[in-house]
Amino acid sequence: MGIALLGKLCSLFLIVLAGYMVVRCGLLRWEDSHALSVLCLYLICPCSILSAFQIEKSREILSGLMLGLAAAVIIHVALILIVRLLKKALKLDAVEQTSIIYTNAGNLIIPVVSSLLGPEWVIYTCAYICVQVLLQWSHCKSIICNERHMDLKKILTNMNIIAVFLGVILFATGLKLPSFVQNSIDSLGSTIGPVSMLVVGMLLGSMELKEVFLRRRTWFISFLRLVALPLVMVLFLRMGAAHSSLPNSDKVLLITLLAASAPAAATVTQMAQVYGSNEHDACAINVMTTLLCIVTMPLMVALYQL
Repeated sequence: MGIALLGKLCSLFLIVLAGYMVVRCGLLRWEDSHALSVLCLYLICPCSILSAFQIEKSREILSGLMLGLAAAVIIHVALILIVRLLKKALKLDAVEQTSIIYTNAGNLIIPVVSSLLGPEWVIYTCAYICVQVLLQWSHCKSIICNERHMDLKKILTNMNIIAVFLGVILFATGLKLPSFVQNSIDSLGSTIGPVSMLVVGMLLGSMELKEVFLRRRTWFISFLRLVALPLVMVLFLRMGAAHSSLPNSDKVLLITLLAASAPAAATVTQMAQVYGSNEHDACAINVMTTLLCIVTMPLMVALYQL
């Protein structure tokens, strides 16, 4: 699995490189990525969520989702508490805090799980993604926008939150969307990985590479996101798999580990760009973690499977 994971990560990084070259060659400006960010946040991401929930319901799938959901909630609560404790001591700004907590679970893990384990396993990524989407549009957005109080109406009317609730209803009731509607949603949702990586590459095109790779702070945040915290998660999820009697619990928790040890969320970069909050630092962290995860993610998977 490690080699297959390595190949998939390398292919996504090549898309980052393509976005970088488009800007460097003068075909587009980095500011043009703003439109892609808006499309990704408010159209493509909701479609990918809806698409994942269009699967036949069974007791085995439901129990796996509940296990993944419980693990995702515990992991996110733990990450938020750890970052809150370290914030003052490490002088973490808004972009750094959210980059440590939130991962490319949707943009990266859906295509990775689909290619490594098969499309039927993608449904289990929804547990982690649902928890993350709810928190990204409440906790994450409030930190990036420096909002002291979260607007419940704005959260509940957000397209991504609506997609989560609609997806859960469709899955629970067994209702299926008309085939022509589903085909459109599937087609749009499948572009989430490439479009997100293009945005990161285009933002990177506005920066000097020396600025990214010689900045110690970026390396430090990347270490926290990819190594220090995932090691704790490996121990937690191994214990969970060992004590669970549910069928396929080891694979369900492996998917949770993949999501939790992924690079910093491209959504953080997109939010920082849309809401004007230091998008270049967010981009640098995203690029660095995306590059380094080619080594760290297969390592975490190997430790989990020992």
